[in-house]
Amino acid sequence: MDFNELADRYVAVWNETDATARRAAIAGLWGPDGEHHVRTLHARGHDALQQRVTGSHEKNVRDAGFRFLRAGDAQFLNGTVMFHWHMVPAAGGPVAALGLDFLVLAADGRIATDYQFILPTPSA
Repeated sequence: MDFNELADRYVAVWNETDATARRAAIAGLWGPDGEHHVRTLHARGHDALQQRVTGSHEKNVRDAGFRFLRAGDAQFLNGTVMFHWHMVPAAGGPVAALGLDFLVLAADGRIATDYQFILPTPSA
């Protein structure tokens, strides 16, 4: 498995503008009972994940004009993958948000549990 490609697919789902393609991408990334944890919420299962990703997409990508990008290489260790990401203006500009995702993979290679950390953004 190419873990940078997995991280790129993960980041791409948050940027996906087509709802049908977004749902298919979610099903390809997370198992049926896959979980996503961030400080303020927990989503479990494809329907809840679809709602979580769509809400973030609408707020950050559609309405605010940002894009999510993988930052650096993904790292794999004993069934887990960790990578950083940036949220940047689609038209160019400084990083608006930084994050780290820690993924626990299921036996089929899909995400069983996703822990997302929003990191402090350095001052410009």
